Amino acid sequence: MLMMSVSLDGYIEGPNREIDWHVVDAELLRHFNREIRKLGALLSGRVTYELMAGYWPTADKDPESTPEVVEFAGIWRNMPKVVFSRTLERGEGHTTIVREVVPEEIRALKEQPGGDLGLGGADLAAAFMRHDLVDEFRVYVHPVILGRGKPLFPEADTLTRLRLIEARVFGTGVVQLRYERANAAES
Repeated sequence: MLMMSVSLDGYIEGPNREIDWHVVDAELLRHFNREIRKLGALLSGRVTYELMAGYWPTADKDPESTPEVVEFAGIWRNMPKVVFSRTLERGEGHTTIVREVVPEEIRALKEQPGGDLGLGGADLAAAFMRHDLVDEFRVYVHPVILGRGKPLFPEADTLTRLRLIEARVFGTGVVQLRYERANAAES
């Protein structure tokens, strides 16, 4: 399942890779903690992994950390992570480095017990979508218009039909839109 935060105009980061526009409060962090705790693994590209690895391993050591941040730091450290990178040599903790997206290997990973796989990062998501490997989309739309930056979805030659299965509004104005592939209900 793809889980990503976007601006109202569809960007995951600003033109200089900034994500400081995310509207995250205790309510949204508690939600992320509940949802991510259920996953069997987190899949990401190198950039997303390095962003997360630069903060979360020690976030709970900061005396200013909220209980939600402390909880997520523990979840992130203990969660199995698969990082797709041709350049990253090694990862910390429960991290496996994979060089390429091989559809058969991803399908086999999805079949393993332990929970859904959480997919993060626009480039990796695009690769998974090209190989028809994304079954569910959880998009968190933040109440901000960036005007430019990196889009969540690149241009594509394929139409992907989706079915809305949940919409939720958080107190900050962030809206979670949860979709599954339209043909997922038929198969």
